[in-house]
This record gives sequence, structure tokens and C-alpha cells, in this order.
Amino acid sequence: MGSVKDLVALKEAKDNQPGLGRFIFSDRYSVFDYGEMPDKIEGKGQSLCLITSYFFEILNKEGIKNHYVGVVENNEVKNLKELENPTNIMEVKLVRLIKPESGYGIFKVEKTNFLIPLEIIYRNVITEGSSFLRRLKNGEISLEQFGLDKLVVNERLKKPIVDFSTKLEDKDRYLSYEEAKDISGLSDEEFDELIKLTLKIDEIITKEVEKIGLTNEDGKIEVAFDEKRQFMVVDALGTPDECRFSYNGVEMSKEVLRKYYKTTEWYTKLEEVRDVDGWREKIGVPPKLPPELKLAVESMYKALCNEITSIKFFDVPKLKEIVKIIKELREKYEGSIGN
Repeated sequence: MGSVKDLVALKEAKDNQPGLGRFIFSDRYSVFDYGEMPDKIEGKGQSLCLITSYFFEILNKEGIKNHYVGVVENNEVKNLKELENPTNIMEVKLVRLIKPESGYGIFKVEKTNFLIPLEIIYRNVITEGSSFLRRLKNGEISLEQFGLDKLVVNERLKKPIVDFSTKLEDKDRYLSYEEAKDISGLSDEEFDELIKLTLKIDEIITKEVEKIGLTNEDGKIEVAFDEKRQFMVVDALGTPDECRFSYNGVEMSKEVLRKYYKTTEWYTKLEEVRDVDGWREKIGVPPKLPPELKLAVESMYKALCNEITSIKFFDVPKLKEIVKIIKELREKYEGSIGN
């Protein structure tokens, strides 16, 4: 399936017929599109599975079509509240994954039962580490094209904005609205509907995580067409890997790992060659995480799962205690740069 989760197909999706499969969320992680990193984050797979299942069950209550069937325990499909123990397996409906090997024109021919080749991003806050800010400084985008007249970094936007990138290429690249609409074969009406769907999901996730003191800074979703060419939310959503959460300004998501790696020589090499063919081989194997950071991140994922779902799946400290540890570690590693 990818660098962080695997897929077992129980029934293959064909033409206009949906399939059935199981996502197996692993303890692997990836940053900067590198692929699998050297460490495993214990409990991460179970935490992500349970958090995204929680949000899919909310989507069901809201009447938002999605691919979620249930979580799996002892080969039995259940809902979250029926689980006796944490699980890392989620059963889902499958659609076709059509790769644009001969160009994106295929998505204007195909009409139903496939993954739309876009990563759809919502942004509530433009943070210092946001790719949006980098693109703005480089002149690749303007505030006007997103309906903004000014921007204050790290402050909540008056209205969230929606951004797009490719999904099925070796390295994600950002797209203008016209490019996103064109490569996906969406009509003007479908494109507007997709933006509305994204903002609705943003609203749901934001409301839920605010209950436990988190700010939902940005996040991404993936969407497919079902057999009737209706939108269906797929993959995962609302997790600390799909979203950038913070707690009183302290990162509480995969951003913790990104920020650590930005203090390493490995990342310096990555920045030098990221647009060169074979860049992964050129930068070499990433360094392993410091044991204290690895332990803190493991606790972070588990605590986020406990508190977002309101079910104590893991025996870990409260999130606010883990925030203090991660803040201290962040200051330690950032302070070591240049020393």
C-alpha cells in the first residue's frame, strides 16, 4: 500500500464493481516523501487506525459517504465501542487505483469507481513550517488566488483555504485550481462540491480536537468516485499523520518528527538534492531517532488516540504531560544546531 500501511484485498475492485479490503496500519513512519524511516513507533499503527475509525464513524452519522466498513478484531468486523483491545486493522470498500502512466487523460475517460488523483489539503493556520509559506515567498502562488488580502503567520485564518497536490506521482507537486480540475477530469460543479466537502470535514475534525485542547492547523483528505460517480471519502483522515495539530503552540502530530529531522545533516543534504533524480540514494539512510524522542512520540500517538476517541485504549500519561516533554525535547534539539 505504501510506506506506512499495508492493504490486504479481500475482493478486487473491477470496472464498476467496488471491492473489499483491509488496511493494516503499521508502526512505520515516513517524512519528506522519503519512504520508510529507520525506526518503528510502537503503538502508532493502532493509534492511527482507531483515530481514523472514530472520524469515519462521525462521517457516517453526518451522512457523508465514505469507504469505512469497521475495525477488525479476531477477524470480526466491529465498531470502535465494541472493541475489547486496540487493533491496527480497518475494513474498507475498495475502488480502482488508476495510475496515469500514459497521462492524466485517462481520468476524463473513466467515470466511476476510482481514486481521484488529488491530495486535498485544508489550511486553517499558515505555520512557519508550512509549504504554503515557502511557495508564497518563492512567488509560486499569491494570496489573491486563495482569496486572502493579508497573512499573519501562525494566526488562524478568517476562513480556511483549500489547496491541492498530486497523489500518484513519485514526489507530490502542488497544483493550481485549474490544474487540479483538469488532471482529475472534474466538472466545475464537481470541483466546487469537492471544496465544500473538504471544508465540511475540516469543520468536523476541528470541532472534535478542540474538545481536548488541540488546534487543527491543517490536514489532508483523499476522495474517490463510487460506482455512481458520487464522492466517497477514502484512505485515512483526522489523524496526527494526516493533520498538523498543536497544543498551546507545541506540535502534536508527525510534525514533531519533521522538526527533529530538520536539525540533522541528513535534512541539509535532502534540501540540496530534493529536485534531482535519484535523490533518495544521494542523501543516504536517515539517522535513527534519539531514544528519548522515540519514547515521547510513541506516548504522543497513544495519548492522542485515548483523548480524541474518549476511550482509554493505552496506559499512557495525559496529553498535557506529554506536551511538556515534547516541548523540552524540541528546545533541546533546536538549541543544538550550530553548537
